[in-house]
Amino acid sequence: KVNIQSMEDAFAAAEKEKDAGKVVAYYSDDAVSYSRNKTPEVGKAAIKEGLAKRLAEDTTGNYNVYKVVDLFGEGNMLVEIGSWTVMNPSGAETEKGYYMSYFQKRDGKYVCVRDMNVTTSPEKK
Repeated sequence: KVNIQSMEDAFAAAEKEKDAGKVVAYYSDDAVSYSRNKTPEVGKAAIKEGLAKRLAEDTTGNYNVYKVVDLFGEGNMLVEIGSWTVMNPSGAETEKGYYMSYFQKRDGKYVCVRDMNVTTSPEKK
């Protein structure tokens, strides 16, 4: 659990730095990332491209906090259920939700192969 939480913390720190290259270190080359209201990003390069665009367009100063809620492992596989919270620059929560990440141990370290997330906020109309 500690290893996965440190991966989530590094992911959040890289997002805050707007460094898409560091963020995607979390993913395998063949990863698929599923997000709300859009088609999946297939492959590390596509995830990096989409992330770089989102980070460049974000001028809010908000940042994300990720926490491991549950972790299930068997052999070289792990499934993480986690929570995410968007914080504004003054530290107040603005949105939250949950995510699920599927990891495989490759070359001695865990990498995310699939992930998806949902928000607990009502749909914006």
